[in-house]
Amino acid sequence: MGLRLAVQRTPWLDHIATVAATHPGLTPVVKGNGYGFGRSVLAPLAADLVAPGGHIAVGTVYEAADIRPGHTPWVLTPHIDRLPQDLPARTVLTIGHRAHVESLERHAWRGQVVVKLASTMRRHGVAPQDLGELLAAADAAGLTISGHAIHLPLAGTDASRIAEIEAWLPHLRPGASLSVSHIAPDAYARLRTDHPDIAWTVRVGTALWHGDKALFALTADVLDLHAVAAHDHVGYRASDIAGDGHLVLVAAGSAHGVRALDDGRSPFHFARRRLALVEGPHMHTSMVFVPGGSPTPAIGDRVDVQRPLIDTAVDELFWVDD
Repeated sequence: MGLRLAVQRTPWLDHIATVAATHPGLTPVVKGNGYGFGRSVLAPLAADLVAPGGHIAVGTVYEAADIRPGHTPWVLTPHIDRLPQDLPARTVLTIGHRAHVESLERHAWRGQVVVKLASTMRRHGVAPQDLGELLAAADAAGLTISGHAIHLPLAGTDASRIAEIEAWLPHLRPGASLSVSHIAPDAYARLRTDHPDIAWTVRVGTALWHGDKALFALTADVLDLHAVAAHDHVGYRASDIAGDGHLVLVAAGSAHGVRALDDGRSPFHFARRRLALVEGPHMHTSMVFVPGGSPTPAIGDRVDVQRPLIDTAVDELFWVDD
């Protein structure tokens, strides 16, 4: 009961295998909410896609412990604070600024790090003119540099992304390891062919886990149903009902990451019709209105939910088998 993500297991696993096969040097990403599936679900699948000891990327130092021994958690986001006590010693951290190095030194970290290179994303990353100083600071702090990474924008073309990557190559030593992201398989293959002196890897998350959206169905239970009349007042804010019909209580709300769409429309559908929100989703329940004469779900029915999985915390992961 609640918010359910139904997944067609076999075609989903086939898709994952296909993506992995077209991305040599794959680093699977299982960060955040595990792309809607949960990190505990994705981590074992990711481990099957990389060699023993290989990198599996997570979002923060608080997620690294999810990666089981035998593989290496790589934390993609730099950290400025105390490190959690359960942080595995084999973890690879990310640095992109002198302050990141100073924080790790202050908290007695002496492990491996990846150097994040600046991109037009303008997020974390060292500028070319500051790379030498950062490498020297990391060496002085006793850190082991295991490679470099660049985080590319979704906007633009693969040609522009390749150009941005190639602009960094003169600043790297021959044989350096460079991890890239957000690039199509054919463009990635071109990089590997054109620059064989670089040890290329590629981080893949959304394309790996989401693939064909037709393989997923996000739904929520109908918990309750009330007949209402025009100008009745309902909900936390005594919202005015526009006409006669039914108030439908749906088992999904802000606690699940469910909210109105960016344009204010409801994310709920039933019988191929959008169900109007009475007020914003709250905690575990949302209130929607169905006007008289329209298809009305019954208690125990499920309504479709239109939300990005990366924003969603589901109650149940339901496997649909052949």
